[in-house]
Amino acid sequence: MYIRKATPEDADKAAILTRLAIKEIAEVLTGETEEERILSVLADLFRKSGNRVSYENTLVSEHDGQVSGLIIAYHGKDAESLDEPIVKQLRMKMKDPSVTLDKEAEMRDFYLDTVSVDPNFQGRGIGSALIQYVEEYAKHKGYPRISLVVENENEAANRLYGRLGYIEMKTISISGHEFRYMVKEIEEPPV
Repeated sequence: MYIRKATPEDADKAAILTRLAIKEIAEVLTGETEEERILSVLADLFRKSGNRVSYENTLVSEHDGQVSGLIIAYHGKDAESLDEPIVKQLRMKMKDPSVTLDKEAEMRDFYLDTVSVDPNFQGRGIGSALIQYVEEYAKHKGYPRISLVVENENEAANRLYGRLGYIEMKTISISGHEFRYMVKEIEEPPV
């Protein structure tokens, strides 16, 4: 397995993996309900810079030249500005200036927005490897805490995050669904 920064060329596969992970939230982010359109808008957003699902915030894992998984992560202090282009696009599409997105990340946290592994590659430790890679990055940057959200019903993900040391801090609502907001304290880097 090889982990690398994503590129705009990864957009089509990234859209599929993102959709798998965020489910109904993809409909909210894209303003679409038809699967083909959802994937098209996600891929378009991925190719563009300056938004939460951009290639700029994404790492991918590869197996034999194929993208096998992805992780999208950014600092919580950047979340609002990363949502601005998406909100602007949604307001234009829906002709509704009041459209907003639910707040996910706390301002102090380095936030794991999306973790997804291709079903053909699951069970190989890819999700864990991607998360640990980002944890090392956060530690190197001196970020004190990492967070993520997970659906209560997603038992496999809840087990994984618990095993990796994430602890439920609270419950939040995103797009009308309840999620566990889980955090992990990161030790300070050596001086």
